[in-house]
Amino acid sequence: MMRAERVEGHGQAPATVGESPVWRATEQALYWVDIPARKIVRLQVETAVRSEWILPEKVACITFGRDGKVLAGCESGLFAVTLPEVDVDAGADAAGKSVHAPVNALVRKLAAPVFAAPDMRFNDGRCDRQGRFWAGTIVQDMAAAVPAGALYRFDERGVLSAPIVEALIVQNGLAWSPDGSTMYLSDSHPLRRLVWAFDYDIDEGQPHNRRVFADLHRHGGRPDGAAIDVDGCYWICANDAGLVLRFTPDGTLDRQIEVPAIKPAMCAFGGRELDTLFVTSIRPGVGATEHDGHLFAVRPGVQGCAEAEYAGAL
Repeated sequence: MMRAERVEGHGQAPATVGESPVWRATEQALYWVDIPARKIVRLQVETAVRSEWILPEKVACITFGRDGKVLAGCESGLFAVTLPEVDVDAGADAAGKSVHAPVNALVRKLAAPVFAAPDMRFNDGRCDRQGRFWAGTIVQDMAAAVPAGALYRFDERGVLSAPIVEALIVQNGLAWSPDGSTMYLSDSHPLRRLVWAFDYDIDEGQPHNRRVFADLHRHGGRPDGAAIDVDGCYWICANDAGLVLRFTPDGTLDRQIEVPAIKPAMCAFGGRELDTLFVTSIRPGVGATEHDGHLFAVRPGVQGCAEAEYAGAL
């Protein structure tokens, strides 16, 4: 079994909840978020320079617009985010990695749903192949197991849809097949642990024919964030199992990668050839190890699909 390795140095502070890795090819950099810390993080992989931006509220998922701005799913809604240039050098960490002092991001609210319950926020989100942004909501107290979460579409006109998939507890696992005709969605809650596949109407941006694609009760862990490779295989982080699992388009489990952190959260392909799988992780409140909450990478021998950018104006 292949094993992912730490990317940051041992002196790098871990994330509490590392999520939503996005590869930015124009910068040769990986972006991700730390949800409770309200941070967007960037690592320029080849130079090992790390930068951070602070948002006014929890940020859970991000994608880039074609103008270089960020579209973010946060606590109270969807925001356009401008990341100012980071030019204050704070030196290096204990492993010699360059670190810059955090700066405040500039945000503007674009849209907000009518949340179905108190204490909700956005969670996992990404664009379909046509550049529509999809994101789901959750009740932040996961232990309460409230099925009030829903999946929304934010189209290129800047219109937020009504709930399209409802009764989710912990929405996760969004991904689209290389041709965009299949949409994947998971529910990470211990009571669910399912990944669904949908036929996806590319022209209308509408999923239908929902069916179970993978049941992680059979494989271990909880299905968290996901990525797609060029062969149409679905890579899903098995949270609580320290694994990333690859399922073929027919739902067969054919690959497993070990992650030193027990709670891998989301994966994304990056690197110059899109042949590196990056994995973010969560640091548990009890029993955390030196690896939990850090970023990992592995070359699994396949290429990933480039993620689409948001097609509208930000």
